[in-house]
Amino acid sequence: MRERWFGATGRKVPELSLEGELDLDGALVLDDVDDLDALRRAHDVGRPVVVRADDAVAIRRALARPEVASVIVPTQELRDLDLTELTYG
Repeated sequence: MRERWFGATGRKVPELSLEGELDLDGALVLDDVDDLDALRRAHDVGRPVVVRADDAVAIRRALARPEVASVIVPTQELRDLDLTELTYG
């Protein structure tokens, strides 16, 4: 499983996690990546950004943003998506 930095905390987390698996204390938790100002502000101060996603398109959009540390998904099926296939076909 690929990992990303969890903001400036010094720890890495899985880029995809099931709801409830990841400690989100101190993180900015969003339902999408549409609020670019919030993403930038959090990133600028080292605050981790986590996005909830319930389909492959939303996962891909979230992971395309460098500010996003992890994407939280509701099902094992989504967590087990082949991200390389999803991105490159």
